[in-house]
Amino acid sequence: MKNKFSIVFENDDFVAINKPAGMLSIPDREQTEKSLKEYLIDQFGAIFTVHRLDKDTSGLIIFAKNETTHKFFSRLFEDRKIEKYYVGVVLGQPTHSTGSIDAPIAEHTIQKGMMTIHRNGKPSLTSYEVLEANKSYSLVSFQLHTGRTHQIRVHAKNIGHPLACDPLYGDGKPVLLSSVKKKFKLSKHEDEERPMISRLALHSYKLIFDDEQGNHHELIADIPKEFKALMQQLKKL
Repeated sequence: MKNKFSIVFENDDFVAINKPAGMLSIPDREQTEKSLKEYLIDQFGAIFTVHRLDKDTSGLIIFAKNETTHKFFSRLFEDRKIEKYYVGVVLGQPTHSTGSIDAPIAEHTIQKGMMTIHRNGKPSLTSYEVLEANKSYSLVSFQLHTGRTHQIRVHAKNIGHPLACDPLYGDGKPVLLSSVKKKFKLSKHEDEERPMISRLALHSYKLIFDDEQGNHHELIADIPKEFKALMQQLKKL
């Protein structure tokens, strides 16, 4: 279990985890691999699912340690009394540095497991702010005002700037420095180029809420190193 995840905050009622990309939040139907929830059950005993992150999304996720807290957090999410912020690397540079995407989301009628913008879908609202802009890739902060499946991924595609490495809503290609740096050369010790980012470039960054006792929490899981490294390289160009 070592290095699989880190605890951002913990008390008697709940635990907040920085989940790595590629790990299931909760068990899937196939039981193909161990989920974060199962690791936490091993560590803490009783654990209750409050919300979830896609397997390929990294970052903050909360689990309750008892039924009372589980009910409280479920209500908090339902009533939208928890502020949810993500950071992502998108393809290209959005025209506007800030904005809102208000577009209803529904299940794709043909492609199973995909979502799409549809007038008969559920109301879906995402705010965004461009943190660092570049014509090739930009670092963007997203705030979720609703909680639809794949919401940020669908909305990012909707404004013409899908998330990097997104196999469903983007091109799914890894981020290679050679694609943006004209005079790129491999180092002597490398046979092939290592991607700067090779997984869905989306990270649950910050959660803001008041707990059942009225304590205010602003939990943060730092922006992934590979996102920062990419933006640093792009600045040099």
